[in-house]
Amino acid sequence: MPVWNFVRRNVYQDSVTLMRLTHDMEAVAGVRRAAAMMGTPPNRALLGQAGLLDADGETAGPADLVIAVVADSAAGAEAARAAAEAALAAPRAASRPGAPRPRTLAGALRALPDATLALISVPGAYAGAEARRALDAGLHVMLFSDNVPLETEIELKRMARERDLFVMGPDCGTAILAGVPMGFANAVPRGRIGLVAASGTGLQEVSCRLVAEGEGVSHALGVGGRDLSDAVGGTMTLAALALLADDPATDVVVVIGKTPGPGVAAALTDALQRLGKPAVSYFATVVAGDARPAWGVGGLFEKGVTPHARSAGHLHAAATLEDAAMAAVALARGEVPRAVEFSMPAAEIERLVAAQAAALAPGQRFVRGVYSGGTLAWEAVALLSARLPDLAPGVRGEGAGHRVVDLGDDIFTVGRPHPMIDGAVRRERIAREAADPSTAVLLLDVVLGYGAHADPAGALVPALQAARRLAAGAGRGLATVASVTGTERDPQVRSIQAAALRRAGVLVLDSNAQAARLAALIAARAGVPRP
Repeated sequence: MPVWNFVRRNVYQDSVTLMRLTHDMEAVAGVRRAAAMMGTPPNRALLGQAGLLDADGETAGPADLVIAVVADSAAGAEAARAAAEAALAAPRAASRPGAPRPRTLAGALRALPDATLALISVPGAYAGAEARRALDAGLHVMLFSDNVPLETEIELKRMARERDLFVMGPDCGTAILAGVPMGFANAVPRGRIGLVAASGTGLQEVSCRLVAEGEGVSHALGVGGRDLSDAVGGTMTLAALALLADDPATDVVVVIGKTPGPGVAAALTDALQRLGKPAVSYFATVVAGDARPAWGVGGLFEKGVTPHARSAGHLHAAATLEDAAMAAVALARGEVPRAVEFSMPAAEIERLVAAQAAALAPGQRFVRGVYSGGTLAWEAVALLSARLPDLAPGVRGEGAGHRVVDLGDDIFTVGRPHPMIDGAVRRERIAREAADPSTAVLLLDVVLGYGAHADPAGALVPALQAARRLAAGAGRGLATVASVTGTERDPQVRSIQAAALRRAGVLVLDSNAQAARLAALIAARAGVPRP
């Protein structure tokens, strides 16, 4: 399919505008794929990997807008370009009449002189400069931007500690500060449990499970996915633990992230032991040949040991995000933490597994995870790998057997909205997996919250119904298993979303961990002769 690039010189646009351009272009008849991105070297590389870059796009600079189109004809590509130009020319609505719209940090501080935090969402190449200005102005920083160079992150966090400030991120999509949700956070009441996390869907899953158990969050601090690496040194994680240790509103602390680097592990273990409050950890890692989570840090817990069977003083390690939340609840109430496998009785699980497996045709064997949340996708990989052979490593959706894809990864969202915002990428992948005669189970996450799609279940249900019709037309069944990360106070309302999915024949479990386990049980039963 031919590709056309149109380059507009020195026309900077923010990420929200770029997503709108992409949406408008993909609505044009004959357009197969489109993207609008600034011409930074990393963005050009992403366009190239996605098959959306031509010679004209290669000439773009960081301040240039690249409009990329895959279309059936040159006329279709030109129509898409015209749609993008029309969207650029359309006036923007103000957030509210008379609201200040500063164009610089200095202007924002003049409008809000009492501000204490700056939320930065600009292309990663420019994010460092804006964050430095904010730190120099005495502001804490929530760095929503991704693709921020590692050396820039290290420098910013060093600057922050020197000024007794905090940098959340980079790629900090979620935080809750003193009850105020930021980014994609959910509607969570204030409570006595504090969270330190990489700031994505793992933080959302734990905070929502806390709410389901009648607890709330004091603060949820996103530190960025690289903070626990030896290169960054756990700078913000350690600072966050110190903050929560001194916070009288926090009784229990939960730490969520990738397994720390060896150099960080000892410092983190020491910080947790000196915390003076009960603490729960969930550290997931995936390495070659071993997709099991590694529990705890610094040798405090043995790998592969059931976490609640081993503890050290007031420290507990969790096998899943749900178990981390449940352990925090138990500790806050003075109870003994217990792991959760399923909320439903074993007999009900057996009935579901038997019924779904019985509907599958010979040759249907594999779980296909289609995720919008990266942490949730990795958790699914860890749980599936414990029960199923032939699981492809990673979350790129590769391999001919069991596979999981994180559609929020940069390679899948080139110039397109994140799947938590717009379900188009996921609908395409659902159709692809349903057309594969070896697919037995579709495994999905549905993530709610501020900034997420207004009706994610409604956006997915037509694709899921089409998938089931496709399978039925070929004489196959198709099991669909999902979890919904959210609360009743979210704009989308968790119970409404879950009910919509169930009406469409989806098996909705209470957590991502439970959904992954059920999917694995169905796939393991597939092809087993029935008595």
